[in-house]
Amino acid sequence: MDQLMMGRDLWNVANVTVDPAVDIEKLVTLIQDPGKLMTWTFPEASDIAVPEFDHIRQSHWFMPEQYRNMDIAEYVLSLCVNEEQLQRCGQELLMFQERGLFDLLRYMKYLVDIMRTNHVIWGVGRGSSVASYVLFKLGVHRIDSLFYDLDPMEFLR
Repeated sequence: MDQLMMGRDLWNVANVTVDPAVDIEKLVTLIQDPGKLMTWTFPEASDIAVPEFDHIRQSHWFMPEQYRNMDIAEYVLSLCVNEEQLQRCGQELLMFQERGLFDLLRYMKYLVDIMRTNHVIWGVGRGSSVASYVLFKLGVHRIDSLFYDLDPMEFLR
């Protein structure tokens, strides 16, 4: 995922079919050798604060300009079909904005679109993220937090 977020076209790097019985060590060697496809660089935990670390990592995410420049709030609100949905999305969007997370929402929209385009299956939802109606509207998960009366603060605390 890190390589995809950095804009690397992993689909055309090699045509590799993975047999469930494949030796994992051979697979790791195959992945690591050709041009060092996977490199991981993280500063030491004691060298940098979490918000700064997050900002640095997010600045390296590959995101096409159409997503980077989209008005994510307007897009999410356009998905609402009634006043209750508008109110809930508006409330959550304010919380996302206060926390500086609009780029994350834009990236979630991009990631969901990429997964749909490439027929990638992802889960129904996990943990506190299902409390976010905005993430439900973006297609990140399939749990309607309005229907189940889930508090958005469970996710955005």
